[in-house]
Amino acid sequence: MFERHDAAQAFSRFLAAQDYPCVGAKSALHGRNVELVTAGDLRDATFDERILEALQAFPHEHIIERKFASLAVLFPQTPKLSELAFEQYLWERLSALHLLDAERFCWDDAVNADPESPDFGMSFGGHGFYVIGMHPGASRKARRAPCAALVFNSHAQFRLLRQAGLFDGIKKAVRVRDERLQGSPNPTLADHGERSEAPQYAGRKVERDWVCPFKRAVH
Repeated sequence: MFERHDAAQAFSRFLAAQDYPCVGAKSALHGRNVELVTAGDLRDATFDERILEALQAFPHEHIIERKFASLAVLFPQTPKLSELAFEQYLWERLSALHLLDAERFCWDDAVNADPESPDFGMSFGGHGFYVIGMHPGASRKARRAPCAALVFNSHAQFRLLRQAGLFDGIKKAVRVRDERLQGSPNPTLADHGERSEAPQYAGRKVERDWVCPFKRAVH
């Protein structure tokens, strides 16, 4: 575990490493467009309101003027977890954040709220997000961050990149670099609209009969 004040530096060094595969994240870091929120332990709700406030504000501040921007929530007080345990707490945290968000905001119409849908995406502040879970116990090296983290990337940002003709080239570059780093392709990857992105969030290779544990607010 890290002290909270050390977590941001350690995470930034992890993204800046020469062999880190995500070129979008590296570009965002270089342009100082990675917003870091330091929380505590992924397993508890202490910082949920702070995290949600950052998520609800993030799209308005970053999407239009910046091609690459991410919001990374760090949980340096989380002990090292197995992949199964990390997946459990990732979905507990996302479900809890959603329940708070649903008090004020509807789900983004551009993404589906059903985690079984090929168009699924999380939604906070009325904006869709793709979530990347990272932690020291991850089997994929690109997910093996120095502390537990949830990285939120805007689906609206992805759409802008597609419109600009940049998305497919970036995606290919990331996958080639990831395979080079790991020594094997990532078996969980799929394009949005092909099958649900939910199994990708925690980074674990899920079973065929895996059921997403996300709990949606009931109105």
